[in-house]
Amino acid sequence: MIGAAVNRQGSALSGYRVLDLTDDKGMLCSRYLADMGAEVVRIEKPGGSSARSTFFWETNLGKRAITLNIELKPGQEIFKRLVEAADVLVESQPPGYLEALGLGYPQLSQINPRLVMASITDFGQGGPYRDYKSCDIVANALGGQMYVCGEAESPPLKPFGNQSYYLASIFAAIGVLLALWHRHTSGRGQHIDISLHECVAATLDHLLVRYFYQGVVAKRRGSLFWSNAFRIFPCRDGYILLSLLQQWGTLVEWLASEGMAEDLTDKKWLDRAYRLQNLDYIIGVLERWTRSHSVAELVAPGQLMHFPWAEVASISRLVASPQLEERGFWVEVEHPETGKRYKFPGVPCKLSRSPWQVGSRVPKVGEHNKEIYRGELGLSKEEIETLIKEGVI
Repeated sequence: MIGAAVNRQGSALSGYRVLDLTDDKGMLCSRYLADMGAEVVRIEKPGGSSARSTFFWETNLGKRAITLNIELKPGQEIFKRLVEAADVLVESQPPGYLEALGLGYPQLSQINPRLVMASITDFGQGGPYRDYKSCDIVANALGGQMYVCGEAESPPLKPFGNQSYYLASIFAAIGVLLALWHRHTSGRGQHIDISLHECVAATLDHLLVRYFYQGVVAKRRGSLFWSNAFRIFPCRDGYILLSLLQQWGTLVEWLASEGMAEDLTDKKWLDRAYRLQNLDYIIGVLERWTRSHSVAELVAPGQLMHFPWAEVASISRLVASPQLEERGFWVEVEHPETGKRYKFPGVPCKLSRSPWQVGSRVPKVGEHNKEIYRGELGLSKEEIETLIKEGVI
C-alpha cells in the first residue's frame, strides 16, 4: 500500500486506498469511505475551475486531489499504475466510457485482481434505458418517488435535494464494504453496478408492497401520512406533526380542557372506524386548536403524555437543536482559499471502536499532484513538466 499517511489509524477502513472518478452522483460515496478512514484520491481533469460549490465541499471532505486526463494515452498508463496499488475505484462515468479507454473493469481487474470497482450510473450497465440521459429529477420521476409527493389535487412534486444521488452513494458504499469483506476470503475484487433508477425504486417504502399484495395504487396525500396516522398542522409560529388517532381519549380530554373539543366528546367518536370515515372533520377541529398555540406549547406537554409529536423544524431551528449540539453532530470545515471555518453536518453513524470522522477540509484542484506523482510514482521533475505541457496532469 502506498501513500497511506493521511489514513486515520483505528478507523474502519484505515489502510485502504480509494480512487475517486465520480461526479455529483457518487462524490458522497467516496466521502463516506474517507470518513471511515480510507485514503481517497480524487481524480479530476487538468484545467478545471477552482470555484467550488458548497455541495462540492460537503461531498469531498477529507480527500486528496490530483489532476489527470485519462482520455490521453500517457494519462491512461498513469491511471493503471494508480490502480495497481488501489483497493477501490468509485466512478460515475456513462456506461461504456471507461471500457472504450481500455479502463473498464475487465481490463483493470487484469492489472489488479483484488480491485473493487463501484460504477454509479443513471440506469445501470445494462437494460433498454442504459444510454438514456438522466439526472436526479429524472430518477425521481421514473423511480416512482415523485408520483406520491405533493397534494392530491396538484401535480406531482420533486422531493427536496438530490435524493437519488444520496441513495446511490449510500448503496454504493454498502456494496464496497460487502465486496471488501468478501475479498478477505476469496482474494478477489468485484464490480458493483449501481443504478439511480433502481435505488429510488428500492426505497419506496410501503408503496410497492401495497401494490403487489393489495392492488392499491398509492396517491399523493400532501401533509397527511399515508396511513392517516399523522398530519402536519399550522401553529402560531410554525408547524407541528401530530398523531391523529393515537391515545384518542387523552387527546379529546386535552382539547375539552381548553374548550376546543367541539363535539369530539360524543361517544360516536370512540369508534375508530367512524373516526376514519370522518377524518376531515377531525382535522378541521385539530387545526383550529393548533392555530391557537405555539409549537412549543403543544410539543412539550404532548411528549410528556407520550404523544409522538414534533416541531417541523426550520433550518435555523435544526442548526440550533440542543440534541444535535449535545451529540457533537456539527463539524467545522476550513475553506481552502480563505481559511474561514464553516459548519457542516457530521457523521450519522457513531462507532465505538473504529470511529467514522468527517475530514476537516476540502482539497484544492491538483493539491496532491507532487506528493503522488513524484513521491509515490517516482516521476522526475522533467517528466512531470512534460506531462503538464501535454495536458496529461
